[in-house]
Amino acid sequence: PDTPRTGDPIDGLADVAAQDAPDAYVLHAGTRAEGGAVLSAGGRVLSVTATGKDLAAARERAYTALGRIRLDGSQHRTDIALKAAGG
Repeated sequence: PDTPRTGDPIDGLADVAAQDAPDAYVLHAGTRAEGGAVLSAGGRVLSVTATGKDLAAARERAYTALGRIRLDGSQHRTDIALKAAGG
């Protein structure tokens, strides 16, 4: 893979905490804090996880939370649990 981008601000994390918790939450991996901001530090930066009454509901919550996060140059999968959730 190419050299990962680093130092990009990650926005929307507070929105996830305010609007989606406790049913969805963000796990940090390749992040760092600097001057009150959360920045990318390379590699797999974040993981968004959610719970729900069933797999389809949990999947929808996770992708809704993911949609609140903004990180220039980021990529994410769109097929996680799709088949198992009947989609």
